[in-house]
This record gives sequence, structure tokens and C-alpha cells, in this order.
Amino acid sequence: MADGGETSAALAHRVPDLGALQLLLAVARLGSLGAAARELGISQPAASSRVRSMERQLGVALVDRSPRGSTLTPTGVLVTDWARRIVEAAEAFDVGAQALRDTRDSRLRVAASMTIAEYLLPRWLIALRADFPGTAVSLAAGNSANVAERLLAGEADLGFVEGLEVPRGLDGVVVAHDRLVVVVAAGHPWARRRRAVVPAELAATPLVLRERGSGTRQVLEAALTDAAGVGELAPPLLEFASTTALKAAAVGGAGPSVLSELAVGEELSDRRLVEVPVEGLVLRRALRAVWPAGHRPAGPARDLLARARLSAPRSATRRS
Repeated sequence: MADGGETSAALAHRVPDLGALQLLLAVARLGSLGAAARELGISQPAASSRVRSMERQLGVALVDRSPRGSTLTPTGVLVTDWARRIVEAAEAFDVGAQALRDTRDSRLRVAASMTIAEYLLPRWLIALRADFPGTAVSLAAGNSANVAERLLAGEADLGFVEGLEVPRGLDGVVVAHDRLVVVVAAGHPWARRRRAVVPAELAATPLVLRERGSGTRQVLEAALTDAAGVGELAPPLLEFASTTALKAAAVGGAGPSVLSELAVGEELSDRRLVEVPVEGLVLRRALRAVWPAGHRPAGPARDLLARARLSAPRSATRRS
């Protein structure tokens, strides 16, 4: 018995293609090879050639041609009936495939690290919805390591991270820049000191911090290692997986914290938090859109990426 590959090849050789079958159906309906050619947008010689090729392929005569028009032979009538079923099945297949594409193209799964998810993404998603109101968006917020895991597992179409570099296995582009600030509650002793904190002192002080794996924690540890030569920070006073929880703890006087300036603008303005200068410490970071390596964002993911790059704050769009 022939294997599946040979059977498929034999069928492809014996069964006319869809274009030829559609031509035959048009001839049956219109009673003219010329009219059928015009309807399908091909020349009459091309249509005649296609019919002759189909007759040779099947080994039977399909169309009687005369000055008065073209009529199907009895065999042609039978073949046309079969052709109609094949064409209708192909059209049903195409409609179903298009429905699948429409469903895919109307869904967007986003994974974002906390600061971006809470303080930038809402604006970007509002802009996306204004242009594409039918797009359904789901958002998973976590740290930068979580975002990378979701993308690599196929659980997200586009991600946003805050770390020092693009996570392994992903491609990305910088969409904005951000600055981290050391903040304390107004009643904390650091809020009244006149001298800047030095990096070694900050590194030795228990802080209220984001968890390991977060971009904020990664940037802080790297900056302190460069500035103070410390191997690691003092054990955290408190750790939170949420920027909002971290900010609430700082406002409540739990201790010094390090947060994005995007997250604490209002609290700094009304003096619920005070920024503490740190001598010689650079706490700037790139905010990136990321996706699996080799798979450039398409559809709604591409649209969201474009809006992220266009609507990022002017102070945050300088290239690294």
C-alpha cells in the first residue's frame, strides 16, 4: 500500500486545483467560457487552456464548445456536481480559518513588571483601545523575571521589563527611561539631614525593598556594587512584591525605600515622602518592551508597542 505522502501526491496529480474547479462551475452557471473568464478575471485563452488541461488531467471531455456558447457534457455535469462540493468545503474552510485569525487578532496578552503595569501601561492601553475598541486585553503583573518566564512559556504576546538588560531568550527595545529615588517619610531622620547619604551607608542600612527578581532591586544592587564596592546589601527591613505596598510602607514610616520616581511624584509633591540624595549614585534604568527572540510583535502586540514608544513621558524617552 502507498504511504500517506505518496497518496497525497497522487491525489494532487489527479484532482484539479480550486481555480480550475471554480472555472468549471462558472461555465455551468453562465453558459459561456468567455463570460466565466471575465467573472474570474482571466483571459478567454487562459480559460480555454485551463479547461483543456483539466480534461487531460481527468481523461474525460467536460465542455462542448460552439459558436452559441459552451455547454457541459454529461460527464461534465457529473464532475461539476462534485466540484461544487469541493469548492463549498474550501469556502467553509476559509471562513473558519478567518474566524480563527480574527479571534487571534482581537486578543492581546500582556505581561509587565509592576512599575510599568501600574504607572505607564494604563495610558498605553487607553490609547490602544481608542483605535482598536474590539481588542480584548489581559494583563499579568509581576517582576521582570516573571515577565520573561511568561513570554518564554508562550503565556504572553508582549512584555515590559525594568531591569539592566534584555532577559535571556528575548529580544527587546527601549521604550522609556526611569529614575529610582531613595525616599523616606517626612518624620524620618534622613529627611532632615543636610549631608547626602553616601553609597556605603545606604548599602549598610536595612531598606524597604522589592523582592529579588524585580528590576528595581536589580538596578539598586548593581549601582551600589559599582559605587561602594559592596558584595551585597544589608538584609531588607521589609520585602514586597508590589510597588503600591512598598510605597505605603514608606509613607507609613517603616524605613527608607527605593522606588521609581513615576510612582512617588504625588507623595513627593505633598511631602508625604522626601527624596534623600545619595552621593555619586546613578539610579537610572531603561524600560523595555520584550518578546521571544526571533518573533517580532505582530497584530495587537505591534500596535501596543507603537503606542508605548509614542506616548512615553518626554523626560523618559532618551536613548541609553
